[in-house]
Amino acid sequence: MLFKRLFLTFLFLTTSSVLAFTPTAAQIEQFKKLPKAQQEALARQYGVDLSTITGKTTSEEPLEVESTIQPRLEKEEEQLTDEERFAPKESEVEPFGYDIFAGEPTSFMPTENAAVPDTYLIGRGDELNINFYGKESESYDLTVDREGRINIPNLSPVQVAGLTFMEVKELIKAKVEQEVIGVKAFVSVGRLRSIRILVLGEAYKPGSYSVSSLATVSHALFVSGGVSDIASLRNIQIKRAGKVVANFDLYDLLINGDSSNDIILKPGDVVFIPSVGSQVAVEGLVKRPAIFELKKGETAAQLLKMAGGLKPQAYAKKAIVERFNNNNMKEVLSVDFSGNQINYIPRDGDRIRFNPVSFQYQNSISLIGAVARPGHYQWFEGKHISDVLTSVRGDLLPQADLGYGLLVREINIAGDIEVFQFDIAQAIVKAAEHDLELKANDKLFVFSRYQEKQAEEAALANMALTVEQQQQQIKVKQWHEYQRKEFERYVGVLKPEDPFKEEEKELSIAEISKRKAKEEEQELKPEDYAAFSRYTLLKPIIAKLKQQASVQKAMQLVEINGHVTYPGIYPLTVGSEVNELIAAAGGLLESAYTEQAEITRVVAGEGSKVEHVKFNLAQAMVGKTSENKVLRSKDSINIFSIPNWQENVKVELKGEVKFPGIYTIRRGETLTNLLERAGGFSEFAEPDAAIFTRESIRQQEQKQLAKLAEDLRRDIATKSFEKSVSSTRLSYDEMNKLLLDLANVEAVGRLVIDLPLIAEDKQNLVLQNGDTLYVPSIRDSISVIGEVNYTTSHLYKPGVSVDQYIDLSGGLKERADEDRIYIIKANGSVTIPNTGTWFAVNDSKLLEAGDTIVVPMNSDYMDNLTLWSTATQIVYQLGVALAAISSI
Repeated sequence: MLFKRLFLTFLFLTTSSVLAFTPTAAQIEQFKKLPKAQQEALARQYGVDLSTITGKTTSEEPLEVESTIQPRLEKEEEQLTDEERFAPKESEVEPFGYDIFAGEPTSFMPTENAAVPDTYLIGRGDELNINFYGKESESYDLTVDREGRINIPNLSPVQVAGLTFMEVKELIKAKVEQEVIGVKAFVSVGRLRSIRILVLGEAYKPGSYSVSSLATVSHALFVSGGVSDIASLRNIQIKRAGKVVANFDLYDLLINGDSSNDIILKPGDVVFIPSVGSQVAVEGLVKRPAIFELKKGETAAQLLKMAGGLKPQAYAKKAIVERFNNNNMKEVLSVDFSGNQINYIPRDGDRIRFNPVSFQYQNSISLIGAVARPGHYQWFEGKHISDVLTSVRGDLLPQADLGYGLLVREINIAGDIEVFQFDIAQAIVKAAEHDLELKANDKLFVFSRYQEKQAEEAALANMALTVEQQQQQIKVKQWHEYQRKEFERYVGVLKPEDPFKEEEKELSIAEISKRKAKEEEQELKPEDYAAFSRYTLLKPIIAKLKQQASVQKAMQLVEINGHVTYPGIYPLTVGSEVNELIAAAGGLLESAYTEQAEITRVVAGEGSKVEHVKFNLAQAMVGKTSENKVLRSKDSINIFSIPNWQENVKVELKGEVKFPGIYTIRRGETLTNLLERAGGFSEFAEPDAAIFTRESIRQQEQKQLAKLAEDLRRDIATKSFEKSVSSTRLSYDEMNKLLLDLANVEAVGRLVIDLPLIAEDKQNLVLQNGDTLYVPSIRDSISVIGEVNYTTSHLYKPGVSVDQYIDLSGGLKERADEDRIYIIKANGSVTIPNTGTWFAVNDSKLLEAGDTIVVPMNSDYMDNLTLWSTATQIVYQLGVALAAISSI
C-alpha cells in the first residue's frame, strides 16, 4: 500500500488537474529506487508513462561497449628486389594459434559486462546493490571499504572481503531478516573493482594493465595484444608473490576446449610468456596445416592430432620429413603414419609434408566413348564385358557401333598396353568369344558409327531424340573430353599448349594463294571429327603403341586401304585376323572385290624386304582358316575395287540443248553419246561458243594461279630493290590490288573444245565425273576489254576490223600495249591479229559473233615485269568464261 500511495502522489503531477501538492526530492528518489519491475507494473496499472517520472525511456537501449582491442597495424612492406619478390617461399604455413589473440590494445581498462559467478571473491572496491522488500522498500549502492566491510543504513557493518559472492548473499539476507522484521533483501554485484596485473615476456605489448577483477589469463593475452612471433603458447606461467601458481597450455583451450587452467587473476599477478620451444611444421593434406610447438616427450601421434588428422586423400605410408642432422645438413626421411605405431620422434625444425595419393584408379573398369554412362566402375574377379554393358538401349548411345569395340589392358609396371577386339553386340548376349573376362584397370572403348561430326549430327537429328537424350549426349561428350585428356596424359601423348603461340594475323597475298590451292585437297580438321569417332578415340592408343615399340617388340599397328568404310591405321589386337581388321574399318564397301585381296608384309628378320600375300576375301570374311590370315606387325591390307566398277558418275548439260539437266553416264561414255541422249542442240544454240569445264582442270588451274601470284609478288619485290617506281608507273596500292585480285580469283577449269566437230563424231571426248557443258544461245556482239577508255560490247557487223571496234570503245589508254592485242574466240581459243607486214590478212575476217578483243597493259608500266602478260591474259580469259557461263 505504501508503494501505491507513493505512486498516486506522482500520478497527480502528471494529470491535467494539477494540484498544489508537489512531491519532495526524497520521495522521487525513493520511487526511483523501487525495482524496475515494480515501477513498470505500477505505471501500467494507473496508465502513466514511466518516462515522465524517471526521465528515462521504458525500453533503454543496451549500452554500446567500445572495443578495447583493435586489429594490429600492418607493417610497412619491405623494399624487395624482383628476385626476392618472385623467389619461391620456403613455407606457407603459419604458427598455430598466434593469430587468435592478435590485436592492438586501445585502453588499459576493458569493460566487463559478464555475469558474476557465485564463486567470485568479494574484495575491497567492489560495489554491492542491496534492495529491501516487504515492510520497507529501500535500495542501497554500497562499496566495500578498505577494511573489507559494507555499511548498511540502520544496520551494523558486515565484513564481506574474502567471501564468495554466494556467501555474501546468504550473510546479508540472514542479517536483514534478523535485524529488520518483515523485510527481505536482494543482493547483486554492481561495478566491479579493477586490479593491476603485469603481462611480461613475449607479449605483443608487454607492460602493466588494469583489468576487471573477473579477468582470466586469456583476457590478459587479449588486452596485451596477443603474443610476439617467438612466444610459447604451451607454457604460459602465472606468478603470484614470486611463485608460479599455475601453468596455462593454450593448446588445451584452442584444440580441446579445456579452460580449466584459464584461472581468474588476482591483483599483482604476473602473466609471463616464455620463448617458444621446439617447433615442427606440418603441411600438405592435413586438416589443420600449421607450425606446432611441442612439449618434451610429445609423440608423432599427438602431433598429428594437433594438425586435426589426415585428409582422406593423404598418402600416409610415405610422409616426407625434412630435418637438419647433426652435421648441419638437410636430410629427408620417409615415415609411415598409417599404423598405430609410428616409428618417428619429432625434432625441433622438422618439416612434415603429406602428399596426395595417386589419382589413378585401382581395381576399376573404365568405360569410354559412345556409352550412356561413361566413367569408372568396380572390378571384381570373374567380371566380364557383359557385366558392364548389359543392354544396347540402356547402356549405349544411339550412334554406337555395335560391331567394333576395344579392350585396352596394361601388361607391365611400365604402363605398356595390349589391345583386344570384340563385337559389342555379341558380348552383350554373352557369346564366349567376345564376352571377354576383365582384369583390374581395363579400359573399354565404344566407337561411333560415324567419322564426321556433321554426318553424326544429321543422323541423330533424324532419330528425333528427346530433350533428355540430347542433354545426355552433351554430358557424355563433356565427360569424354575430360577422360580423353586424362588418357592422353596417361599414355604421354598430350602436348601442352604453346603459351607463346602467336595470334592470327592478316594473311598475305602468298598465304591467300597457298590456302586456296590447298583447300581442295585438305583433309578433315580434328574438330570436324565426331566426338567418339575412330580418329578421336584411337589417336592416344596408336600413339601409345608407337611409343612402346622397341627392338624386342615390334610396333603393334596394322593398316588397311582400299574399299572399306574407314581406311587407315589400327591397333594390332591380340590374335587379330583379316576379318577383324575389316570390322574395325567399318566393313567393306559395295565396290569391294571379294574374290581377291592382298596383304603387304615385311619379311621377318629382313626389314628391307616385303612380300605380298594374296587371299580370297569372301572366304576370309566367313572365317575360313586357310584364307583368314593372322595379322602381323605393320601388315598392310589392300581391298581392291571390282573391275570396271561403275561409280555414280554424273555430267551436267546446260543451255541450248533439247533436254538440259544432270545425266548419269556409264564408264567410257563420250560427249557425242551424251548429246544424242539429250536430243541434240536447240534451234537457238551456238555450238561454236560452247564452254566445257572439268573439275580436275579447275584444280590444276587453281594451283597455277597460286604459283603465278607468288612468282609475281617475288618479281615485284626484286624490282623494288633495283629502282624506284616513277610517277608514270602504277602505284604500290594499284599493284597490291592487282595481286590480291589475282590471288582471290576462282579458277573455272575450262577445256577448249570444238563442239561442232564433237557433235558430228569427228572428235572424241570421254566424259569424267563432274564435267559440265554450257551451250549458249546465238551471239550477236563483240566485246572489248582491257586498256581502252570504255570497256563495253558492240553489235557484231561483218567487215568491221579490230581497230574499228577499239575506236568504238573510245580508243586506247596511254598504258595500252598496242602490239600485243589478241582475240579470245567464243570457244575459248586465243587468236593474235597479224599486223606485222603490209600483206597481213584483214583482221575483220578473224572476228566472229561472241568474240572478245583484249587490249593488255604495257609491261613498261610495271617495271617490265614479264609475268604480267601471263597474269593479265589468264585473268581476262577467266573473266570472259565466267561472263559467258553466268549469261546462260
